Amino acid sequence: MTQHRPARPFTGRHMAAILISFFGVVIAVNVVMARLATSTFGGVVVENSYVASQNFNRWLGEARTERALGWAGAVARGSDGALAVTLNDAQGRALSGAQVTAVAEHPLGLRDDVALTLHETAPGQYRAPLPAGRWRIKLRVARHGATWRMMGDVG
Repeated sequence: MTQHRPARPFTGRHMAAILISFFGVVIAVNVVMARLATSTFGGVVVENSYVASQNFNRWLGEARTERALGWAGAVARGSDGALAVTLNDAQGRALSGAQVTAVAEHPLGLRDDVALTLHETAPGQYRAPLPAGRWRIKLRVARHGATWRMMGDVG
């Protein structure tokens, strides 16, 4: 014969432990998700989504045209702290004689944007003074009626 142990009664303490555990997990997950969301989003992507939608197809066409150029570039901070940009054409040759401008944006928007005009120092090498700190560079290159854009980060 097996002994049958009486079941322990479900009390208010059991219910309180279940409720506290459940809401504790929900609150913890919400805090973690909110922290991740606010730490990875730097701000507004576009000021007016309706206007952006009206320009979307034009932007896609411009991107296709830029990609067809085959140009490549790299941004870095030079040993003197200046912004150094290297540009190459589709065949890998130095891209000389281009008009190169840039806007340096602080990644978190804590500092004002800085407009830059880069000057060619050697074939395919362009430089401009850049304040110290971390910057997101929006580069615009114009040559023989063609325009090419790229983004890069320097720290």
